[in-house]
Amino acid sequence: MADQQKNRASVEIYGHTYKIVGPESPGHMRLVASMVDDKMREIYAVNPSLDSSKLAVLTAVNAVHDYLKLKDQVEQLENELKKLKG
Repeated sequence: MADQQKNRASVEIYGHTYKIVGPESPGHMRLVASMVDDKMREIYAVNPSLDSSKLAVLTAVNAVHDYLKLKDQVEQLENELKKLKG
């Protein structure tokens, strides 16, 4: 990442402001932060007794779960594509 341009964005997640630095566009970083904020609020609505640390962990667990499901779907589609090409 040393040779890539670093962009900065100030974002708000669950009432806290964070400064994010990365190669992605500031718009992308704001979108990610917005999705994390939405997921945290969604989980809190169902579990209002959770403190912010537990809420953050559950949000991360949900995000990784969604990622793994999508990764499996991509692998299945890639395998189907290989079968069609071969």
